[in-house]
Amino acid sequence: MSTRIERRFDGLKSSRQKGFIAYITAGDPTLKATVEIVLRLEDAGVDIVELGIPFSDPLADGRVNQQAATRALAHGTTLDGVLDCVSNVREKSDIPILFYSYLNLLIAPWI
Repeated sequence: MSTRIERRFDGLKSSRQKGFIAYITAGDPTLKATVEIVLRLEDAGVDIVELGIPFSDPLADGRVNQQAATRALAHGTTLDGVLDCVSNVREKSDIPILFYSYLNLLIAPWI
């Protein structure tokens, strides 16, 4: 079974086109707005959306992404909220979505 991302790249390759992956921080300004932003990005022709999962100490990110994560966290964005956000996108769209996250955020529940 192929993934949405694989299918998108296969389609781009077969039509000899380049793809565009747009990055946004989930929850900035809100999770509800994130759903709408993803849908508008798709309307604009974006091939894949990369959703940044906000983290409290994003040292490896630049200032713009750090500030976006800070705003998202200030509005109460959580990993569960981001997953719910993607579920809401899936009600209207099949656009490939991938996540950008720090590993410690993902393994923290098991430590």
